[in-house]
Amino acid sequence: MSGAGGWREDLERWLQPFLAGLSHPARRAMCPLYVAGLIGLGDRKSIQPMAARAEGVPYDRLHHFIAAGIWDKAPLQRALLGEAHRLVGGADAILVVDDTALPKKGNRSVGVVPQYATTLGKTANCQTLVSLTLARGEVPVAVGLALFLPESWTGDPDRMVSAGVPEGLRAARTKLEIAVAEIDRVREGGVRFGCVLADAGYGSAPFRQALSARGLSWAVGISGRSKVYPADVTMIFPVAGRGRPRKRHVPDQVSVAAETILTDMSGRSVTWRRGTKGRLRARFCALRVRMADGPTQRIGTQGNQHLPGDEVWLVREERGSGERKYYLSNLPADATLKQLAATIKARWICEQAHQQMKGELGLDHFEGRSWTGLNRHALMTMMAYAFLQSRRLAATGRKKKNRLPTASALDAGDPAGHPQLPQPAITAPMSTL
Repeated sequence: MSGAGGWREDLERWLQPFLAGLSHPARRAMCPLYVAGLIGLGDRKSIQPMAARAEGVPYDRLHHFIAAGIWDKAPLQRALLGEAHRLVGGADAILVVDDTALPKKGNRSVGVVPQYATTLGKTANCQTLVSLTLARGEVPVAVGLALFLPESWTGDPDRMVSAGVPEGLRAARTKLEIAVAEIDRVREGGVRFGCVLADAGYGSAPFRQALSARGLSWAVGISGRSKVYPADVTMIFPVAGRGRPRKRHVPDQVSVAAETILTDMSGRSVTWRRGTKGRLRARFCALRVRMADGPTQRIGTQGNQHLPGDEVWLVREERGSGERKYYLSNLPADATLKQLAATIKARWICEQAHQQMKGELGLDHFEGRSWTGLNRHALMTMMAYAFLQSRRLAATGRKKKNRLPTASALDAGDPAGHPQLPQPAITAPMSTL
């Protein structure tokens, strides 16, 4: 283990694969200084205070590196993906899709509008980043933070040009479309994982179908009002009472709301992991269904209805407060209830990553207005986070395992450690419920 202050030398060595993607010596010099500024002490991690805390680092050079310098972030993104896969990637890893809000004042910063911020639980003036977090056990590594541009931005070409949005990214894209593009980028970068997780904000049919088309396992939240068919639904030719014979199959049962089909099922208490205050548990039940997300077709007096899609798991979680949440998953038919619950609840890890990147590394401290500056700041924050996770995994495990090394602990030569990765949610052979 490095002595006091040794983490800065370790950072220089760790960054070598990233620096190889920066051709200019000045950029190779500024990159470690910026990442070290995010990790180091200080309440504010915007450019001016970071430059003021670092000896011999002019503000204008640090600002130019992030906001105006001409360099391609793609090589650094690829290096980040390689390090993330080395740390936590593999068949037993998960990839969590979510979004996180960066509150902002004014309306000139790229992507800022009043919009619902899940982290705040209300509508606020903010930027929204679609996030991808790779994790194994209780160790997350952020691998993607892509800015979502609302319609008020994509519909205003002058505003997009003024903010420096690249021409190829000015077309309107939904968060779901951004998420799928980010998943493709991560996979093309060589990252491997076993399951994609997302909350109900990303649980729509197009997203699920895009994941299935890519051969990916997934578990996502849905609304309790989403329609499903019983698993034994069959497609039949209806008998025509009069007129011409029917030419299209229709389901022999009607679709019902997810919350309705599970009404008569009693949940079972399931513990999925141990938290800081003891074992985490809730009541779960699960049923094989076919989601009503196939092509639409007119069915008698019911009008246009979605036909049955693939067979999947429908899961209900009932929390101690009485709140009920619903999920779909294409995990194998012989998955146990505990395996389903553990996989679904593994999504919490992205919230930990968001909180740590904001609270400790200043993800939400960037004060510039441009697309380039914000995206580069987000990339540097992910690099800083990955470095700290590499330190945590290399340490001897003397600290609480969910805690990142702090700057003061690093300077004292005492990084928070983590002896080994916890066992993933699904390791045992599948068995029936």
